Amino acid sequence: MKQIARVSLVDTVVEQLRSEIVTGAWPVGSRIPSEAELVEALGVSRPSVREGVRALVQVGLLETRQGDGTYVVADNETAVALKHALHIADVREVLTVRRALDVVAAREAASRRTDDDLQRLRAALEGRRAAVAHEDVDAFIDHDVAFHIGIARASQNALLFELYRSFEDSLRDSVSRTNCFVNGTSDHDDFHSAILTAIESGDGAAATLATLSVLDDQEQSLNDVAP
Repeated sequence: MKQIARVSLVDTVVEQLRSEIVTGAWPVGSRIPSEAELVEALGVSRPSVREGVRALVQVGLLETRQGDGTYVVADNETAVALKHALHIADVREVLTVRRALDVVAAREAASRRTDDDLQRLRAALEGRRAAVAHEDVDAFIDHDVAFHIGIARASQNALLFELYRSFEDSLRDSVSRTNCFVNGTSDHDDFHSAILTAIESGDGAAATLATLSVLDDQEQSLNDVAP
């Protein structure tokens, strides 16, 4: 028989606090109760609460703001770690991983998307085009990222969606670095339109091909701007 592992009081506090975050009782962006309130609610000492909060700050779920309290900044430790890895990864490494995720997302979206998903994708694509017409780079990036994340959402695969959301910062950086804004009225826009058309018609093979065309075009743009 294995010995039963002893769980420290601090570990118990950490799990209680993490549960409040993960279940949404403390949503991202909210300020958590004060140290005194947590001591009363949990029935433990101040040092135990302090250590529990510090542990969740270290893993990236909480952030302490001097003079203002402690705030929830994330609700998934794995996503936090993945975002950190993506932040320091080479843009070509990110593009390689995206090939796998984008293809799966597009193929699944073609067979599982809802009317609401299609509406969001159309809006993102129209917003992307309008941003080009108005020469609004920031809006272009917002709509381009929304389009790709929307495809992942339309796959109806919660894990894939969460993984793809972790790429948001990298997606923004990629659009900026590869000058996709300039390409927004060329083949790059046609490829995005082809993805939407394929998803609308439920053609997984066509959605896959169009997705690969977008990524090939982006990789070529990256090579063009490389020193």
